[in-house]
Amino acid sequence: MAYDLTKISMNALMRPAFDAGIALTRLDERIARSRVGQGWFERSHFADACASLWIDGELVHLEDLVLHDATRDIRTPTHELTIARDVLRTRRRITGQSPDWALSADGIRSLRKTSEIGSGGGDEATTAGVIRAAVAIDAEGEGDDGDDVNNLPGVDYAAIDAVLARSNAAIEQAKTPGRAPAKDPLVYDLDWDEDERLEEWRSVLRQVQDLPAVLQAIVALDAWNELSVLQHAPWLGRLLAASLLRQADITAGAHLAAVNLGLKTIPIDRRRHRDRETRLLAIAQGLLAAAEIGMKEHDRLTLAKTMMDRKLEGRRTSSKLPELVELVVAKPLVSAKMVAETLEMTPQAARRIVLELGLREMTGRGRFRAWGVI
Repeated sequence: MAYDLTKISMNALMRPAFDAGIALTRLDERIARSRVGQGWFERSHFADACASLWIDGELVHLEDLVLHDATRDIRTPTHELTIARDVLRTRRRITGQSPDWALSADGIRSLRKTSEIGSGGGDEATTAGVIRAAVAIDAEGEGDDGDDVNNLPGVDYAAIDAVLARSNAAIEQAKTPGRAPAKDPLVYDLDWDEDERLEEWRSVLRQVQDLPAVLQAIVALDAWNELSVLQHAPWLGRLLAASLLRQADITAGAHLAAVNLGLKTIPIDRRRHRDRETRLLAIAQGLLAAAEIGMKEHDRLTLAKTMMDRKLEGRRTSSKLPELVELVVAKPLVSAKMVAETLEMTPQAARRIVLELGLREMTGRGRFRAWGVI
């Protein structure tokens, strides 16, 4: 299970790692000084969370994640969507702490707990799905296509009670002093010693601490994948690799590197190649791709913001359009409910102001519509 660093040839990695470091630093400086920097930063969380699930072989639509994050689901949340939400919240949590928090003992311990809850969280997803099934249509008439209020399925209150009972039992069991209960053998491999694997991974970090930061992140990510530290949260290693770059001040100014988004552009046969050097080069190219994608997204968002600002000329000072512009810049898409709550207006007024700004309808639905700038 040991990860041997002596067989790594650093010569081939130096140039790609150097280029990736320069590109990420330039992107960070651009975002820190940009008028759309905060919106770009928030959008990158959503895009990277979806890309994380894609790398692990699952598909989560961006619009579903945005609506789920805003508790405006249009269907029962899937297990994959719940994991994507955990990736999203973990990214926000990391960026909300000091740069060295995520890789500290307390930080890793806290992030591990989050990943365990999310990976096993069937009860949470079931609870949310059962409860939201009762809210398939709202007072303003936004509901599923073709559904009528009288034809909606009834709420299974027995299922809700069962979920709550299991949750309460788990809470009481956690409060009981003594040894922690054994994990379910149907969900976890009992021979999989995560603590030992995590310590081995941290020893790899100690061995590469004198290398340049980008090389540290590349080796750390490959070691995490090879050691398979956590059974159900491979995505956490990619966020910790991004935290390494943030801790080294490469991306500490304005953003957390979207490692998943960059790795998504690399073919899977290179990311999981048997040859270690091929995998390391693939990670380096993924970091460079993440910086290039981020720069293009920033330019696209800046152009969209400029075009929308032109529509604000001559408006009254009491107009809500400027606030709507800021909202759509910060979110990949917005629904009428999201606009209404943020701008403190009725959903009908929200739909009118959205049409006035000329946003593009993203869902293709007659109800539960959502809009975006592109």
